[in-house]
Amino acid sequence: MMNEIGKFSFDLIEKLVYSKLGAERAEVLVGPGAGRDNAVIQLKGGQVLIATADPLSVIPALGFKDSAYISVHLLASDLVTCGFAPQFFMVNFNLPPQMSDDEFEEYWRTIDAECRKLDVAIVGGHTGRYEGSDYTVVGGGVMMAVVPENRYVASTMARPGDVIMMTKGVAIATTGILSRVFPQTVKKTFGFDFLKKAQRYLDDFSVVEDALISATVGLRDDGVTSMHDVTEGGLLGALYELSEASNTGLEVDLSKVIVTEEAKQICQLFKISPYTTLSEGTLLLTVKAEMASAVQQVLDLKGIKNAAIGKITDAQQDRWIIGEDKRELLKKPAADPYWKAYWTACHEGWK
Repeated sequence: MMNEIGKFSFDLIEKLVYSKLGAERAEVLVGPGAGRDNAVIQLKGGQVLIATADPLSVIPALGFKDSAYISVHLLASDLVTCGFAPQFFMVNFNLPPQMSDDEFEEYWRTIDAECRKLDVAIVGGHTGRYEGSDYTVVGGGVMMAVVPENRYVASTMARPGDVIMMTKGVAIATTGILSRVFPQTVKKTFGFDFLKKAQRYLDDFSVVEDALISATVGLRDDGVTSMHDVTEGGLLGALYELSEASNTGLEVDLSKVIVTEEAKQICQLFKISPYTTLSEGTLLLTVKAEMASAVQQVLDLKGIKNAAIGKITDAQQDRWIIGEDKRELLKKPAADPYWKAYWTACHEGWK
């Protein structure tokens, strides 16, 4: 039987990884755990080091430029959930032998350009080609920032009474990637104008702007109490992770969740739920109730779609999702349906 593709399930990572984390050090303020986008390490002088890690990937159907853009912003979108912009980047490339110098140059040129836009310095790493390496994962990266110890936020900081907000909508990454990988199928089904709208979702892959704008209202008791980048497992997976990280309950109304027409149609075509699939580009926030309208206003001014979709509750009140005709407990995330849909379409010859 083939192992599941994608991120390890909650149960598997708890069994194999979280029980074996090396030495304990007092400087580690936030370490590995469900829903924790970043590590937080105490430094001297009233500062902390924020660090995050993710794969670097090349999706041949997207091309080297778009793949590099995605790789940088996956990392930046995790780091920025601390409320501050990324500063430093380390990269490790284990490239497939078939990746040419010209192809790598195009990929690296884009990484350099995106880092310059974000004011991120590339400070080290490793680069080589190796037998056994292949697309789509070609390495890994670590992004970092040094910030004041009394100002950053983490997903562990959500508290009962906080308003839960989201930006842009669900299935951002799923919509952008699948419409670019299978353009002929999407065009034949929905038309050329729809295809172009869906493909532009890739441009919304980052939450850097969303997070930094929200943070201008204030952090911790002054406004935003936590942020979480929605990735594999989609919005519902991210909600579960946030609740797990902060040891809280929650209540979310699905009727208030942003579901764009493009996301809805693409997910129907590929037979996946828009609530549980890849959604890089969606930011989940918890905000002090009295500051929620201020966060909405600054996002509105920048033209970033947003919505208040629920509230954080006590852990004893559990995690509830309210649908059109029912109220049910939020389930532990399973494997993201995106991967099965992607490979099924490939095997069926979708273009």
